[in-house]
Amino acid sequence: MLAAFSAYAPAAVSAAPSAAASAQARECAPESGQAAQARVRAGSHVTERNQPGAAQVAEMERDFRGRLGRLAVAGQKPLVAITVRVHFQVVYGSSGNVPDATLAKQLDVLNKAYASSGVSFTLAETKRTNNATWFSDPQANESKMKNALRAGGAQDLNFYTGNLGGGLLGWATFPSSYRSQPKLDGVVVHYQSLPGGTLTNYNEGHTGTHEVGHWLGLYHTFQDGCSGQGDAVADTPPEQSPASGCPNGRDTCTSPGVDPIHNFMDYSYDSCMTEFTPGQKQRMSEQWAAYRTA
Repeated sequence: MLAAFSAYAPAAVSAAPSAAASAQARECAPESGQAAQARVRAGSHVTERNQPGAAQVAEMERDFRGRLGRLAVAGQKPLVAITVRVHFQVVYGSSGNVPDATLAKQLDVLNKAYASSGVSFTLAETKRTNNATWFSDPQANESKMKNALRAGGAQDLNFYTGNLGGGLLGWATFPSSYRSQPKLDGVVVHYQSLPGGTLTNYNEGHTGTHEVGHWLGLYHTFQDGCSGQGDAVADTPPEQSPASGCPNGRDTCTSPGVDPIHNFMDYSYDSCMTEFTPGQKQRMSEQWAAYRTA
């Protein structure tokens, strides 16, 4: 089974063509042996070690298409409506014990962002773990933390909060890695990125929206830059590199369409993120059917 991570890093970019996308997409990832993508705050320069390259993405897509083909032969169709059970894993130390009211707001943000996608989120549980080591460095302690805490099965979202360092806002696993490493499945976000947090421009809860998008099978909008298969979704215009802020009219590729800076899978400010495309919605449904159905 394929193993892959995904993470979110909205970093400021003024870079050269193909190098820009790969360099920015490498920004910040968990300490793990799996490939990942990360979201970081604008201006951060942390480096992601395990970004899935073109060959791994191609392998992931071959496996995905093969699974879809087998589902079609069996007469199974992707679900129109998906319900995700959310396990909030609040890891804290001397700070970081996120209150229930903030978690409720984060759940509301997810439900509003995904409402038109047929995906809804319901609270399964809130678990609080006082562990200053895990809280202050969830990257280095990811395996221990997740092996000790993760709950539920393939359709359960474990949503971890902690004090991510180096400008990192969050990361997530892809659906294709669940069967081989189920204990690592889930998303990890900076606790101050939740609604009302202190991370200016990244405190409306859309780090969670972005990371859950990866958990549901979406790549970044700038995947592969202006060439290749991009993010494997036909209706997201190609984008050379991540957006920073909210640069309306930005157009980094010669292909039709301006950059999708309002897409939840770019690196724009939270206030700039408003949409998923119909193609992304279809992909999430198909990824769920291929990897998260019983």
